Amino acid sequence: MKRFVLLDTAPIPGTDSALCLFEYGEDFVIKIAGGDGGQLMNTRMHGSEDALAALPCQKVAGRREARVLIGGLGMGFTLAAALQHLGRDAEVTVAELVPGVIAWNQGALGAKAGNPLSDPRTRIVQDDVANLLKAARGDYDAIMLDVDNGPEGLTQRGNNWLYSAGGLQNCRRALRPKGLLAVWSASADARFAERMGKAGFSVEQHQVYAHGNRGTRHTIWVGAAKP
Repeated sequence: MKRFVLLDTAPIPGTDSALCLFEYGEDFVIKIAGGDGGQLMNTRMHGSEDALAALPCQKVAGRREARVLIGGLGMGFTLAAALQHLGRDAEVTVAELVPGVIAWNQGALGAKAGNPLSDPRTRIVQDDVANLLKAARGDYDAIMLDVDNGPEGLTQRGNNWLYSAGGLQNCRRALRPKGLLAVWSASADARFAERMGKAGFSVEQHQVYAHGNRGTRHTIWVGAAKP
C-alpha cells in the first residue's frame, strides 16, 4: 500500500511557512507544511502545467532568439514544455523563490520532467519573479506565471501583487511587442480576466485538464499585449 514519505522540507523565504516534498509510490508530491493535507502539485498530474508553456510558446517559437520568463519552477514541467516548443537559440529564465525547490529539481525530482535544468537554454534565478518583472522593460516574448494557486496568494501573501493591476501592468511593460502573458489558476475567475484586459491585454481563457482528458480542470489565461 502506498503511503506518503516525507523527503525534505524547504522554508519559504520571507514567511513562517515551508514546502514539503513527499515520495508517494513512484510519484513525488509537494504540500504546504502544516496545511490541510492538500497537494500543491504532483508528478502524476501536470497536464495544465504543460499547457501553461505550450499555449504561449507555440506562438512565439518562430521568433529569433526568443526570450521567455517562467515564474515558479514547481516540478519542472512548465520549463520542460517551454524548452520542447522553443528553438535552439531561445533562452528560458526561471525565477524560483525557494532554494529547496531548485535543489529538489536538481536531484531525483528532476528526472520526472526530463532534467530541464540541465538544458543549456535554461537560466535559473533564485529570486522572487516580481523583482525580475519590476526591473524588465521589453525583455521577454512570453511570461508564464505559476507562483501560487491562482490570482490570490496562497503560499505567500506578497504574491497578490503579481495579480493586481500594478503587477499586470509591470508584466505588460516587461514584454516585447506582441508578447504574451500566461497565468495558471486552480479555478476560473472572471474578475481577473477583466483585470488583465484593463492592464492592456487581449485575453483568452482556457480550461485544461490536470491529467489526460478527465477529472480536475484548471484555468489558464493567455493575454496578448495590445499595441
